Amino acid sequence: MYDSGGLNRILLGVQFLFVAFGALVLVPLLTGLDPSIALFTAGAGTLLFQLITKSKVPVFLASSFAFIAPIQYSMKNFGVGETFGGLAAAGLSYLLFSFLVYKGGIRAIERYLPPVVTGPVIMVIGLNLAPVAIKMAKSFDGSGNFNGTAMIISTISLVTAILVVMYGKRLLSLIPILMGIVVGYIFSLIMGVVDLSPIANAKWFVVPWIEAIKNGSYALPVFDLNAILFILPVAIAPAIEHVGDILAISSVTGKNYLEDPGLHKTLLGDGLATSFASLLGGPPNTTYSEVTGAVALTKATDVVYMRIAAFTAILLAFLGKLNAVLKTIPVPVMGGILILLFGMIAAIGVGTLVRNKVDMAKARNLVIVSVVLVIGIGNLVLSVGPITLGGIGLAGLVGVVLNFILPEGR
Repeated sequence: MYDSGGLNRILLGVQFLFVAFGALVLVPLLTGLDPSIALFTAGAGTLLFQLITKSKVPVFLASSFAFIAPIQYSMKNFGVGETFGGLAAAGLSYLLFSFLVYKGGIRAIERYLPPVVTGPVIMVIGLNLAPVAIKMAKSFDGSGNFNGTAMIISTISLVTAILVVMYGKRLLSLIPILMGIVVGYIFSLIMGVVDLSPIANAKWFVVPWIEAIKNGSYALPVFDLNAILFILPVAIAPAIEHVGDILAISSVTGKNYLEDPGLHKTLLGDGLATSFASLLGGPPNTTYSEVTGAVALTKATDVVYMRIAAFTAILLAFLGKLNAVLKTIPVPVMGGILILLFGMIAAIGVGTLVRNKVDMAKARNLVIVSVVLVIGIGNLVLSVGPITLGGIGLAGLVGVVLNFILPEGR
């Protein structure tokens, strides 16, 4: 157990937020949500998770990348309030996963969502967004119109992140996203492509919801069936990711969190944190493996550090100058980071298949993986009457159905 005085405890807790910060703010910046609200809901969601799990699991919850494409589509086609309603419903779907685990243990989830389904779904999450990353990397407005300066900036951000991943030591190795953004931003300042006037004009203290309502990035949730059915199936991937993260933190601390407080409790906490975040206008929450890596590095396994990180995130949410800085990050800076990030997400999906020794020589497995990949990456959208399903969610549903109807042993 890490032992420290009061000030050191605070600094270490803030350090965990520092590790999560890059990914935390990147999701709202990509989806048009408010970064300050994302900070608030990450902190509040983490505290809610700790309340439900009786402060037994040292994890930090923040913005989930799995929902980027569904949020972008839903905002455009269903509306802002409808999107938040759909995201809140996706969080409540964790109640079903929690119930399945409570009744049948972890094998219940493995039965409905085996690696042959979850692996390609995770791959789709990364590959589905690949064109977005490329367009952002080579233009200042995300249109994809080639700009040489934009390409230089995105390349510097990408190379920085790669160098941190490959050669970073200790804490530095855990923050490739943040370092890529910082170096890319500094270079953008040198190149004179950053407009600093929004920072100068921003207030020091703001109530983020007032700003979000003004700029159209928040509206009260509307529970529209179309949006719910479109977004709901996407919860499959982060639910499986959650199981992996709980296993990882159990390994780090030497405690079996699958038993105490129980996987059903951690899933419940994650789901309610997601619904809570969505109701307040933040992106869905998920457990952050980067923070688990920091726990392993520092040996700071006391949950109090996660609470410190959570309260710090909540306080930063009201800092108007910080929100203004985040909104001035040039598009190609994010594009360069996303080339690596989305590729890494897809690679995690490949790793899921390899690690679980999914035999791709079997026709059954080959069919499931192939169909899920093409439906997801091709972004197939089906409309039956008022009901619309598409993209990642439809790919996940098709994978689940194929897993049930295709005979074993083929």
